[in-house]
Amino acid sequence: MELYQLKTFVAIAKEGSLTRAAERVFTSAPAVSAQLKALEDELGVKLFERTPRGMVPTQAGRSLLEEAERTLASAMRMRSAAEQLRGAAQGVVRFGTVVDPVALRLGEVLVKLAERHPQVTLQLRQGLSFETLAAVQRGELDCAYALSDSEQVEGMELLRLVPVELVVTLPLPLSEAHPGLTLDELTRLPWVGTPPSCILRTHLEKLFAGAGRDYRQGRTADSESAVRSMVASGMGAGLLRLDQAEQGQRNGELAIWNGWRSRTWLCWLAAEGRHASAVEAVRSAVLETWA
Repeated sequence: MELYQLKTFVAIAKEGSLTRAAERVFTSAPAVSAQLKALEDELGVKLFERTPRGMVPTQAGRSLLEEAERTLASAMRMRSAAEQLRGAAQGVVRFGTVVDPVALRLGEVLVKLAERHPQVTLQLRQGLSFETLAAVQRGELDCAYALSDSEQVEGMELLRLVPVELVVTLPLPLSEAHPGLTLDELTRLPWVGTPPSCILRTHLEKLFAGAGRDYRQGRTADSESAVRSMVASGMGAGLLRLDQAEQGQRNGELAIWNGWRSRTWLCWLAAEGRHASAVEAVRSAVLETWA
């Protein structure tokens, strides 16, 4: 058996879905299904039952899951030990991030990096996705997190980490006064937008196009937190990541309009051909955190 088959097995058990497991291991649902079948054939046991609730581990699957996780952990320790034998990574890595370190799981990345590569130091720089992407292209940053719809960017290594849902948010008084708001009515409201190169702006323009209208820039915020604050203060509707919108709704700051959703991706990217050992160490920590 192969390690990637064990990773797929663990991903299906964690996600309960072939589609979500495929996103987790960066492949397609048919490939995940084929890997699962090959592993079941080799082991001679059925690992999952398909149910209306998704993929549920069988008794054999539950028993073997811990063994799979231990095997993967041992492989990771062996890889780490080999890296140390080749020479510890060291140096400063200039890492660009978007503004929410919790959603980025940046703390987990830092812990893994400190444990395995204590001589690697991160210099973090926050900004909008298009700014960090441009900074990596110019050589001002070594790598970055960014929100992007692209599957690839010329001259860059781009790794999709997780899909990100985008939703429309409304000031509470507006939502309560217009419970049956249509898309046409929505696009006639005041809006809080973002700069033209921002990924949120791209999706906002798609929303307006769906209503047969052009988005005309009015109030503009330079970060998601600013959009959320301005929506909460009643200045207009705005697009936010679903996790930010749900937090705002739980706090009684704003309301989510359920008539539209879109999706982009949280990605890790670095310039091709400029991977020093320290950047490779960061890449490994990022991928392990999100895998």
